[in-house]
Amino acid sequence: MDTHNFDVIVIGAGIVGATTASQIADGRRVALIEAEEAAGYHTTGRSAAVWLQNYGPADAQALTRASRDFLTTPPAGFTEAQLFARRGAMYVASAPQEPALRDLLRTGLGVREISPAEARAIVPALRLEATVAAAYEDDAYDLDVAAIHQGFLGLLRRRGGTLALRSRAGRIARTSGIYEVEVTGGALFRAPVVVNAAGAWGDEIAALAGARPIGLTPMRRTACIIDPAPYDVEHWPMLNDMEENWYCRPEARTKLMVSPADETPSFAHDVQPEEIDVAIGIDNMQQALAIEVRRIERSWAGLRTFTPDRGLAIGFDPALDGFFWCVGQGGYGIQTSPAAGRLAAGLIAGKLDTDLTDVARMTDPARFQPG
Repeated sequence: MDTHNFDVIVIGAGIVGATTASQIADGRRVALIEAEEAAGYHTTGRSAAVWLQNYGPADAQALTRASRDFLTTPPAGFTEAQLFARRGAMYVASAPQEPALRDLLRTGLGVREISPAEARAIVPALRLEATVAAAYEDDAYDLDVAAIHQGFLGLLRRRGGTLALRSRAGRIARTSGIYEVEVTGGALFRAPVVVNAAGAWGDEIAALAGARPIGLTPMRRTACIIDPAPYDVEHWPMLNDMEENWYCRPEARTKLMVSPADETPSFAHDVQPEEIDVAIGIDNMQQALAIEVRRIERSWAGLRTFTPDRGLAIGFDPALDGFFWCVGQGGYGIQTSPAAGRLAAGLIAGKLDTDLTDVARMTDPARFQPG
């Protein structure tokens, strides 16, 4: 059996695992182990992320805002791609949804009201008869998910970290303060700290290690690509229904990505789209947009995993020494990733950046433990 010794083992090479491992590797020996043949095969590789500072619970919003500087100006050598591209976001409301839009205008940062006519000038396909109110958020950006993910994996390698693919954790044992993680093929990784960044599989990893599960719920999210011709959508903003019955955004300049914004409770697996969800998304979108859909060019689904209170869980397990949670990113994993990785690395090193002190209290996984 090959045995490899490290300071920290991170399980799961999606965006949060890659980010966390790369930050910890600055001064520590780190192994990032991944069950699949490619890092980010599941949720990360199926994400079409937009940076929205008003999206999600308070901890996600705080980490999103704390990630902005990194995403706008990444460190030298991180990537040659542009990670952050202005998109804008527009919110539309039918009559029953108007109170929700008023709440957003009252509480959201950088959100301004626009008239339905102004909204239609921006998105000419908008059905005015279905729109009684609208709002616009200028400070919203497309994110290059692949470039962000690969940038952190590259940073991990440059800092001497190890990425082990096709390495599914099958046994986790702790002896004399050291975790032993046996993976596919029989290799053994040893370290005093294990970071659980396994996404939908987070509770399974916890059970292997002897930790009490948090109660994570993977939820299916579906998306598809359509041709919106004759509309030119390249410069359209992301368009959001106020009750999240659907949303859409431009894709590859001439296409439109449409989602029913579904959250169907599921289990950890290689999730696939359901035809009914695609149909619901298109139907809901067409109630607001006069776009004829002739065919679905492509569809896919991913799992967004939530904790019981829908907040993130980032911190040491209160009952199992050396076991660190980094799960529950839901739909916020990409836009929060730089700050989430910095938060995890700071907590593990005992040197937390002062700007993350408040959010560290919000993400403490101890809140899910009895008593």
